Amino acid sequence: MSVLTHVVGQLADLLHPLFGPSAVAAAIVLFTALVRLLVHPLSRAAARGQRARAQLQPQVVELRKRYARQPEKLRAAVLELHADAKVSPLSGLLPSLLQLPAFFLLYRLFSGGDDGLLTHRLFAAPLGGRWADALAGGGVFGPAGLVYVGLFVVVAVVAGFTYVRARRTVVDAGAVGRVLPFMSFLTLVTVAVVPLAVALYVVTSAAWSAVERALLYS
Repeated sequence: MSVLTHVVGQLADLLHPLFGPSAVAAAIVLFTALVRLLVHPLSRAAARGQRARAQLQPQVVELRKRYARQPEKLRAAVLELHADAKVSPLSGLLPSLLQLPAFFLLYRLFSGGDDGLLTHRLFAAPLGGRWADALAGGGVFGPAGLVYVGLFVVVAVVAGFTYVRARRTVVDAGAVGRVLPFMSFLTLVTVAVVPLAVALYVVTSAAWSAVERALLYS
């Protein structure tokens, strides 16, 4: 915890001349970008894996037809197909899994773990506060509420962009494939319930993912 506090604090000191009282918020955005930059090589590998899985999809469809009433043989055949092609079905999960520690550390940090950082704000909204606090303090269009309105607008735009691309590029045509495009809108719920500092991490990461996927999967 102290390491993360130190990193965010150092970044905030560097950014203070530009962002003033919102320097800690800017530091969280920069910290998120650095985390995503570190994970980017795995994201590139995941993109290569998805393209390889897309090339295997016609064979997967044939296997589903052949073993429609034999689910165990179907699973074994699909795993063997991926193994022969040296494609991991789980490679796309690694970038997301490696971001979880940073998410939970920030959540703990801004849920009461460090009073010094909790006193900082993004404009009128405390970094340790939540949307419910903003609503209670001034309503949707109060000073703090407007900060969340801005975040929700950004998330909605990013989620809409991600939804359109996911509908075009999703490989799995089954139940998962139908639900997956809608998952991006769950970010709206996350932003509404977590501390503002964590919401900044989530929004920045979601925006990074949208741009990254547009570049890697184009």
